[in-house]
Amino acid sequence: MTAKEKLRMVIEDLSESEAAEALELIPRSSQPDALDELLDSAPADDEPTTPEEDEGAREARAQIARHELFSAGEIKRGIA
Repeated sequence: MTAKEKLRMVIEDLSESEAAEALELIPRSSQPDALDELLDSAPADDEPTTPEEDEGAREARAQIARHELFSAGEIKRGIA
């Protein structure tokens, strides 16, 4: 039995309050950092876009739909 399987079995036997306490003990890398919190609390961008920006967004969506994508590595190599 794997560690995850064992953990699932133990978790199933916990009460809701015990599970809440256990969650506080488990470090999670997915916890939001300061930047995540700042972005989440930022006001919505309500500034109107220009026709050029709208066209650029349409073009980008069309490229994505055609799977014309570049990896970060490809972009870095193109810049260097």
